Amino acid sequence: MPTYEYKCEKCGDRFEVFQSMTEPKLTTCEKCGGALRRLIGSGAGIIFKGKGFYCTDYNGKQNPPPEHAPKKKESESKPATTPPPAKGGDAAKAS
Repeated sequence: MPTYEYKCEKCGDRFEVFQSMTEPKLTTCEKCGGALRRLIGSGAGIIFKGKGFYCTDYNGKQNPPPEHAPKKKESESKPATTPPPAKGGDAAKAS
């Protein structure tokens, strides 16, 4: 239930009332009997509770940051070379 702020037009008294949205708004001041005006307040912010509402809940669990990424081996970064042809040996005898 929201909290509404009221101000008396006659005496200037300001107060808050915790009431349901469906309740009729107050019309007369309890101190002087003057007319009340319901003020537009900032109200309370929405509060999200539980997991998954903050960006830190998903910070790096899926993809590690670049400084923690595994480094490539030297053999992966060099181009592949072909071995030199065999001299003599079994290949020459087979032909």
